[in-house]
Amino acid sequence: MAENVADLLGQAVRLHQQGRLEQAQALYGRVLDLDPRQFDALHLLGVIERQRGAAARAVELIEQALRIDPQQARAHCNLGAALQDLGRADDALASYETALRLDPAYALAWDNRGNTLRRLGRLAEALDSYERALGINPALADAWCHRAIALHDLGRHADAVASAEQALAARPAYADAFVALGHALQALDHHADSVDAYDRALALAPKADTWCARGTALKKSGDLAGALHSYDKALALRPDYALAEHYRANTLRALGQRDAAVASYRRALDLGADADDIRFALAALGEAEQPAAAPADYVKHLFDQYAGRFDRHLVDVLGYRTPALLDALLRPHLAALPVDAALDLGCGTGLCAPFLRSLARHVTGVDLSQKMLDKAAELDLYDDLACADIVDWLAERSASCDLAVAADVLVYIGDLAPLFARVRGALRMGGLFALSCEALDDGRAYAILPSNRFAHALDYVTRTAQAAGFDVVATERAVLRRDHGRDVAGHLVLVRAA
Repeated sequence: MAENVADLLGQAVRLHQQGRLEQAQALYGRVLDLDPRQFDALHLLGVIERQRGAAARAVELIEQALRIDPQQARAHCNLGAALQDLGRADDALASYETALRLDPAYALAWDNRGNTLRRLGRLAEALDSYERALGINPALADAWCHRAIALHDLGRHADAVASAEQALAARPAYADAFVALGHALQALDHHADSVDAYDRALALAPKADTWCARGTALKKSGDLAGALHSYDKALALRPDYALAEHYRANTLRALGQRDAAVASYRRALDLGADADDIRFALAALGEAEQPAAAPADYVKHLFDQYAGRFDRHLVDVLGYRTPALLDALLRPHLAALPVDAALDLGCGTGLCAPFLRSLARHVTGVDLSQKMLDKAAELDLYDDLACADIVDWLAERSASCDLAVAADVLVYIGDLAPLFARVRGALRMGGLFALSCEALDDGRAYAILPSNRFAHALDYVTRTAQAAGFDVVATERAVLRRDHGRDVAGHLVLVRAA
C-alpha cells in the first residue's frame, strides 16, 4: 500500500505542477482513500482548494494536515495565505510567523507576512518583512513589487519607483509591478510615464482597477476625454465598480456635461459609492440639500492625494498668497511679539508656518490629512502637530492660546457657528483669530460652489463671529488665488476675543 500511495502521490504532484488541478485533486483524493493521514495529500489538496477559490475548505484541509505534522513551514505559510483570503489577517500573521520560526530563511513566508502587515496598516513592519525576504532571495520579484506598494503607501514614491523597476528587472512581464510603478509615478506627477506603465499592465492583464487608475492619471494631466474613456473601460469590465462611476461623474462634470454628471453620480450612489461624497457633489450642482460642511473623509482623501504636489500647485499654478495676506493683516494688531501660543488650523503642509514662527513662541498645527502633516513636519517649524478635525480638536482646548489662523479652511465649512464658538473657547481674552474665505455676493449667507468649495458673505462671517464672542478688528477684500485663469475673490477677516 505504501508503494501504491507514493506512486499516486507522485502522479498527483506532477499534474498539480502542470496546472491540471481537477486531475490532481482526484488523485490526492485517491491517496487519502488509501491513507487518510497522508500529510502531503491533505496539504496539497488544501492548496488546490485555495487555487480554486475555496479558501474555507483550504483552511480545513491544511489544518488537518498540520495536526498530523505541525513542523512543516510550507504548510503554515499556505495556511496563512488561505486565512488572508478569508480576511482573517491576525490569524494569517500568526501562521506566517510560525512558518518563519520553523524556517527563518523562508523568503516567501517573509513576503507573505509583509503583505498581511501591510493590510493591517503596519507599513514599517511590512517594509522590514519584504526586505528580509529580499535579503534571502534578491531576485524575488514579488517581494520587490510588494515593497514598492508599501513604499508608495508610506509616501516614499521615488523609492517605490525604484523598487517596482527591480521587480520588473526580475520579471519583465509582471502586470502588478507595472501597476505599482504607475501608482508611484502618478504620485510624483509623472503622469505620461504613469499612463505608459498602466498601459503595459493592461496589455498583460486588463483589469478594471488598472483602467480606473489610468483614468485618474489622465484626468490629473488634463486629458479629460482620455480619462472618461478609461473609466468607461473600467466599467465595461466591472459594471458595479462604484469608484470608477464616481470618478467618471467627476470627469463629466469637469467636461461641463452637467446632466450626464448628475446621472453618473446617482448611479455611483446606487452602486454603493460614499454617500456623503456623492451628496456633496450633487449639492454643488444644485441637486441635493446643501450640507453644513464638506464630509471629513472627502477632505482627508483630497489632501492625502494632494500632499506631494500641494505647495507647488498652490503657489506656482494657482498663485496662492493667503498666508502673506493674513500676515500683513495681523501684524499691526499684535500689541507684543512674540505671543505665547498660536494655532494653525487646517495647517496643511505648513504654508503659514514661516510667518507664525516669527509671531509665536509655540506653534501648533492641526489638519485632517496625516500626509499633509508629514510634509509640514519636514519644515521643523511646528512645536506640535495634530491629525484631527479642527472643530473636534478645539473642544479639548480652553483659553490657552493667543492667536489662531485659518487660511483657506472655511472653503470646506459652510455653517461657521460651531468653528467660531470652539475657536473662541480656545483663545484667551484679547486673542486674535485671522481667517480667509471665498466671497459670496448673491445675498446668501454661504453656499457650496461648483468647485466643491464653500463661499461666504462677509456680513454672515462677521455676524457669526460676533455671536460667538468676538469683536471685528479688520476686514479686507482680496484676490486669494487664481483658478482656470480667473481671480478668486475672497475676504480676509481679523477678530478679537472679547
